[in-house]
Amino acid sequence: MRSPINRLPLLLLVALLFAGTAQAELTIEITKGAAGAQPIAIVPFGSAGEVPREDLAAIISADLQRSGRFNPMPSTDMLEKPVDAAQINFQNWRVLGMDNLVIGKLRGNSSTGFDVDFQLFDVFQGKGLMGYTIHASAAEMRRVAHHIADLIYEKLTGEKGAFNTRIAYITATRGKVPSYALMIADSDGYNPQTILRSKQPIMSPSWSSDGRRLAYVSFEKRRSEVYVQDVLTGARQAVASFPGINGAPAWSPDGRYLALTLSHGGNPDVYVMSLSTKLLTRLTDNPAIDTEPTWTPDGDTIYFTSDRGGKPQIYRVSASGGASSRVTFDGDYNARAEISPDGKKLAMVHRTGNGFNIAVLDLQTHLLKVLSTGRNDESPSFAPNGSMILFASSSGNRGVLKAVSVDGSVQQSLVATEGDVREPAWSPLLQ
Repeated sequence: MRSPINRLPLLLLVALLFAGTAQAELTIEITKGAAGAQPIAIVPFGSAGEVPREDLAAIISADLQRSGRFNPMPSTDMLEKPVDAAQINFQNWRVLGMDNLVIGKLRGNSSTGFDVDFQLFDVFQGKGLMGYTIHASAAEMRRVAHHIADLIYEKLTGEKGAFNTRIAYITATRGKVPSYALMIADSDGYNPQTILRSKQPIMSPSWSSDGRRLAYVSFEKRRSEVYVQDVLTGARQAVASFPGINGAPAWSPDGRYLALTLSHGGNPDVYVMSLSTKLLTRLTDNPAIDTEPTWTPDGDTIYFTSDRGGKPQIYRVSASGGASSRVTFDGDYNARAEISPDGKKLAMVHRTGNGFNIAVLDLQTHLLKVLSTGRNDESPSFAPNGSMILFASSSGNRGVLKAVSVDGSVQQSLVATEGDVREPAWSPLLQ
């Protein structure tokens, strides 16, 4: 198999066909869990009046289990199912070996929505750690459950959760007339929505920092163009339609600029575009292929892939321009950089004896760790809390998405019920 950067011009001009479906939900399978996960019980929520169709406790449990940090108790193993603090017998939960307990109840009706009450307890100390009431409509119950899971995760780990987020990805159907779709879904694969459907390839989705817009590459006019689209209204605009390659869009942290790969000046180079004025700043000017830019969280630096040294490696340059410097030296192939939200780690596609895998470089210690085990893993994307990396892989003859924790201890597969999925992008935290 040829390496991704060696076939980069082809990828930017003609996307590969891969089978898929734009309506199928992604099913998550935990293929490796962390040892010593914290035991926690999420009691089924009580209700007064109308009952929403979503099982909040089940969604919260699934979220926490997917993180690899928690081991939720099956509800069938619970000795009691309290919905109020006064009903809790902490000794029962101590006997069951639980560290923490979550209870909740819903109040409301169809005209005004629901008030969702929940409380988190320390079982061994027998005291409450947190309690909130959240008002929402029936249609917002899954998002409420993800938000509660985020609050619990942050309280018990000291790190923000990333359950109330979305992922973007590409699907396509193979046939006489191929059909491509840009999709978004909740972080657990539910609620898939089609953002764009086209008979021509769609590539490289990238989220804005407010989670409202996606930049992507479309070939709907039979040449590459970069679009920006509002995911709520559907309004979109072509922002880069220059002769040659228009590709690899990446948002600046403040949402005012896009870094792009453009070839209208000769070879593919990295540019920065002001979205308000459409003015371009050329950051690289090299006979090699410079592509796949990504911004640091402070907006001061851009990492990118270049084969200027003969093999694909990752370089960095100031976002205002200047000399570039090489960052990766471990191995003969490192590409598709993605910076962690704290700016301390760099995820990338790294060639090993097994093929192409996802690796993480610690920018302080310069130690590189390979996290995935496939033969064609690509397109890494950090969760907004930096705990997991989502990437594209394959299973048999199908393209799938996978996720791995930054320490490699937790691994998951996200498989569509039909066809393939590719090019994932994890959204920022939702407000």
